[in-house]
Amino acid sequence: MAKDRKKQKKEGGTLEILRTIIYALLIACVVRAFLFQPFNIPSGSMVPTLLVGDYLFVSKFSYGYSRYSLPFGLGFFSGRIFGGAPERGDVAVFRHPPSNRDDFIKRIVGLPGDRIQMVNGRLHLNGRVLSRERIEDHVSLDFRGSVRRVPQYAETLPGGKTYTIREGQADLGPADNTREFVVPSGNFFAMGDNRDNSNDSRSWGYVPAENFVGRAELIFYSTDGTAGWLRPWRWIQATRINRIFDSID
Repeated sequence: MAKDRKKQKKEGGTLEILRTIIYALLIACVVRAFLFQPFNIPSGSMVPTLLVGDYLFVSKFSYGYSRYSLPFGLGFFSGRIFGGAPERGDVAVFRHPPSNRDDFIKRIVGLPGDRIQMVNGRLHLNGRVLSRERIEDHVSLDFRGSVRRVPQYAETLPGGKTYTIREGQADLGPADNTREFVVPSGNFFAMGDNRDNSNDSRSWGYVPAENFVGRAELIFYSTDGTAGWLRPWRWIQATRINRIFDSID
């Protein structure tokens, strides 16, 4: 009898552990599917706001839901439900049109009806040039070991949203002068903060509202890339401690 009770207790404990694990996995799946999804940054188009190696959470509920923000791209409805539109200045994740396959992350600078144009590296919105203040240069070493200085500016959108942009080609880049874009209804204009190193709406056009996955909210981890899964002894050294839990503006 004692052995039977002991066996039953052990089996009951094992079942309870399995049940807890299953519940935890289900909760994690629901959170990822409908609330917050992790993303990592593979390119430098949003430098200095986001760096290669940043890992961040994107709030999927901020803009509601479309087939692109749901798991596996479930396409049982069109448009968006249960949410508002992106705001000017948001850093947002969306499916890159027109293929709608890859996830891009950029800053939303143009809303439906806006007129957008780049003139000599300056962003013009509805006929007015945005305020831009020169701040400290980004200083680094190139592959020859020479010092490279990249101009940086604090750019301010209508409404007061301010963020840092880089002009690696000093307002002489191929996308620093464009035609005037008029953002169609139901679409948005997206640009990278690293202006001369960004594939964005200046080259491929507008982002349909349906394509948005969510709004970037928080960096939860960041690595400079000098470590790897096979080099665990470098994980701590490679971690950018100062970026962890930074909010994304």
